[in-house]
Amino acid sequence: MDLGLKHKRALVTGSTAGIGFAIAKALAAEGAFVYVNGRTDERVNRAVSEIEGRVDGVAADLTTLEGTEKRFARVNELYIVVNNLGIFEAKQFLEIEDAEWVRFFEANVLSGVRVTRHYLPAMLEKKWGRVIFISSESGVQIPAEMVHYGMTKTAQIAIARGIAEAFPASGVTVNSVLAGPTESEGVSTFVEGLATQQGKTKEEIARDFFEHMRPSSLLKRFETTEEIAAVVAFLCGEGASAVTGSAVRVDGGVVRSIV
Repeated sequence: MDLGLKHKRALVTGSTAGIGFAIAKALAAEGAFVYVNGRTDERVNRAVSEIEGRVDGVAADLTTLEGTEKRFARVNELYIVVNNLGIFEAKQFLEIEDAEWVRFFEANVLSGVRVTRHYLPAMLEKKWGRVIFISSESGVQIPAEMVHYGMTKTAQIAIARGIAEAFPASGVTVNSVLAGPTESEGVSTFVEGLATQQGKTKEEIARDFFEHMRPSSLLKRFETTEEIAAVVAFLCGEGASAVTGSAVRVDGGVVRSIV
């Protein structure tokens, strides 16, 4: 299936590993010119070298205004923005200090707001564009073990819907993608750490996770980054022109709501 992305310029934030890297690969495979983003030259250069197609990269910390402006200086107009940059950490509510709430908001919410605000006007002028926020099932079913993370994922869903509402019939679609528990680099490291601490195998930790932490999952396994990327690539394509203002669930059935 040709998604109609040839010659479209796309930015995927936080794309040197995990879901972002898989999305960058998927878009490049469809013929888009993809800009990879990460914090260090080493990680950006490695990611660029591993993606086949037309790819470039800029190391910039988009959790800061300075880093965002560095990105803007290197990349002018875009057709596609995928706001994937995000951080997570399991921490009990009473232990989360004010600085942590701010750090999570800066990384997971404001980074996407700044990038979208900068590139959206040109999309509106061209009457074609795609903006996607990579949210999570945690934005709907807030995890007790990381309320601050869930808060940012809910915010992304609201922001995506709000932007779509603000620019109807513009040719620019704005959506959020609710990813489920995914076997990304960060999650794999987290699971391996738990396995070591508890003297269990990774498989046992995963089984415990879906039995106790995400019992509503219908997959009963971690999703692959490629499974998320395939849906994101479709939403970026010509065939998804009627999908906008939506919270698209790729959550493995974790969210029990049917709407």
